[in-house]
Parts: sequence; C-alpha cells; structure tokens
Amino acid sequence: MLERKRGRRRLTSFRDLDGLTPGVNCTMARWTSLTLSVLLAVCCWTTLGHRLSYGERGSELGIQVFQQVTQLHPHDNVVLSPHGVASILGMLLPGAHGETRRQLLKGLRYKAKGPYKMLKKLHKSLTTKSNLDVVTIANALFVQQGFDMKEPFVTTNKDNFQCESRNLDFTDTQTAAASINNWVENRTKGMITNLIDPSILNALTRLVAVNSIYFKGLWKSRFQSENTKLRNFYGPNGTIYKVPMMSQLSVFKIGQTVTPQGHSYKVVELPYHGDSISMLIALPSEEDASISAIIPHISTATIQSWTKVLNQRRIRLLLPRFSAEAEVDLAVPLSKMGIADMFSQDKADFRHISEEALHVSKALQKAKIEVNEDGTKASAATTAVLMARSSPPWVLVDRPFLFVIRHDVTGTILFMGLINKP
Repeated sequence: MLERKRGRRRLTSFRDLDGLTPGVNCTMARWTSLTLSVLLAVCCWTTLGHRLSYGERGSELGIQVFQQVTQLHPHDNVVLSPHGVASILGMLLPGAHGETRRQLLKGLRYKAKGPYKMLKKLHKSLTTKSNLDVVTIANALFVQQGFDMKEPFVTTNKDNFQCESRNLDFTDTQTAAASINNWVENRTKGMITNLIDPSILNALTRLVAVNSIYFKGLWKSRFQSENTKLRNFYGPNGTIYKVPMMSQLSVFKIGQTVTPQGHSYKVVELPYHGDSISMLIALPSEEDASISAIIPHISTATIQSWTKVLNQRRIRLLLPRFSAEAEVDLAVPLSKMGIADMFSQDKADFRHISEEALHVSKALQKAKIEVNEDGTKASAATTAVLMARSSPPWVLVDRPFLFVIRHDVTGTILFMGLINKP
C-alpha cells in the first residue's frame, strides 16, 4: 500500500484498496409580480442511459442549479435541496400556461400529461411512516384575503401535495410575514426561521406558496464522541482549519470512479438507520486535486452509477463534524437553464392561478446543515410569493468534499452540498 504524508497525517491511497473496481461512472397589470423565495435548512447529526424516476427528474434540475452556484462560489460552503427546488416549481406548474408551462415541464423533465399522479406517489413514498428515518414534507398556500384563485389550481395542489390554504392580509406586511415564518418554523422543527422578510411583501402580494422539508436520521453506524479529535482540514487556497474529526472503525461501502475527463474520485456511503436514506461523500482521490473538477460531472445518473462501484470494506473513516449555512438566489440559474419566462413581467403566464397576471420576481433558497456523531437532521422550506404581477485503511475526509443525501428507493436527492470549511 502506498502512504502519503502531510505533516504527521497518514492516508492510504484509495486506488490501492483491493476489491474496489474503478467505474465510470404574465402580463397585465403594471408591477404585477410573483416572487419565489426558497429557503432550505439542513441540520445533519452523525448518529448521519439511466431511466429517471420522477424523484430523479426533479432532482436533476436541482443538481444543475447547485452546479451553477458552486461555479460562482467555488470556495464557499454551498447547501441546497434539489427536491425543494423541484417541489415549489411543481406547485406552480398547475397554474402555468403556454410557454411558461412548457419551460417548467422541460426543466423538470415531467410529461405534459399526468405528472401529478406520479408526484403524489413520490410524496407518499418519501413520507411513508414505514421509514425509520423521519421525513416530513408540508405545503401551504397563503392567500391575500379576497384574492380569487381558480379552483383547479387549488384542488390539484391539495390532492397531490396535501397543500393547505390560509388567508392573510398582505397589506400588513409585518403580521403576514410573521404568520408565514411561524408556519415554516413549526414545520421545520425550528430549523428555518425568518423565511419571509416583510420587505418582499406589499399591497400587491396575492399568494405565497410554501414547501418545507424536514429530515432527521440516525447513522446506522454511529460515531463515538470519545473518538472525535481535533485534526487539520485543508481548505481552498492552502488554508488549514482545526476541526473536530469524527472517527470510527466499521464496515462501509466505498469505491472509486472517474469522470469522463479522467478525474478520479472516491465515494463513501453512510446509511441511516432504516436503510431508506443514505449520505454519500465524494472527494478527489488525489490530495492536490480540486473538488471543482468533480462537481460538473454529478447527475442523478452518476449518483445511481456509484452504487455499482461501491463495495463493503472494513475501514477507519474520519469525517469532520461540520455545519454550514448558505443562501442562494435561484432566479439566475433557473433562467440560464431555460426557465426564464416566469421571471418576465411581459412573458410569464400563470392564467390558471388567477385572471390577474402574475410573474416570478424573486427566487431564493436558504440552507443550513449540521453533522455530528449521532445522525443527520435536515430541513428545507421553499416559498413562492405571488404578487400582482493495512490495518484497515484510513479514509480521511480532510479536504473540500461533496455530500449528497439520497432517498434510495426513488433516487430523490433531498439535500446536497459542497463543504470547503466545516
């Protein structure tokens, strides 16, 4: 076996692990608008050619948003819920018409007819009580008093997304924002606070659509706190951080694969108790290689392919206890991906929500993640505001890495992130 040293650190080269096989892997009233704000909070505790399923189709869009954000912020921590992005767009879909609807369907890769039956099935699969890991998804439409929404839009959201409706007076921006924020905070177990700033509401606000996701999972193989020690984490640009590094000797699925450009990277799977959800950690095989070379390669098909190269191996896994918080403006990446008309006052067409013309004026996602020895707790809230208009080898995760939290049954990517500084 080959050994590499950086200071007093010891790391066994992943390429030398035997048994691992490399693989390849609106337009009418002036100032009428629709504001889409997406907020995601993820808190992780460490106790933490392919035919696409509907979970993967929506996740694919979210992954592409993630890739664009990491290109803009390559040295920052980035946390995103691909499923959260897809969920809020899915809630808007029954209200869209014409080119606006076509762009949403294309971006989400949904069939023009009948996506809601599959989305209802996906929602049920993600939130089934048989999961020992806890996933709670809640949706709501906060409506301006007296605003007339079309019944099919309301019914479709209620039937397929279990979406509740509540009336508010958006002319009282402080009270309205507080009501929405309280709902979100309660649904995300306190993880998400202050989703809506009163400044994005006004007398023209007609509808705020909110999606929230909460996840809490215990590691199937827990880390013992007494084994956590301060170690070096080598961040971008040569920055070295002292971080609490968790450690355990156990059997994990690990493997190595390469990008089409020949960049080799390793993957470790950490299952949660219940075996329906797992966290996948990916980082370059070479110490001096950058995670930025790996991220553009990631897709739902890539992540699915990892399962074919993962093999069980008894290893010493060292993973930093980490936390990260990020806020993402979704308007630019979604527009670049072809979902642009809904942001235009002249082109957006949400006639199936109301006779009043609406457009999306703002799109945000806020995220938070924390990982420790016990498990993973994750929460996401998405809102749309509609306004009028050798010994066992060591695997040491001490460099920037990618994490993915995946529902294994449906392939849905609940959360993913880039960690540059734990």
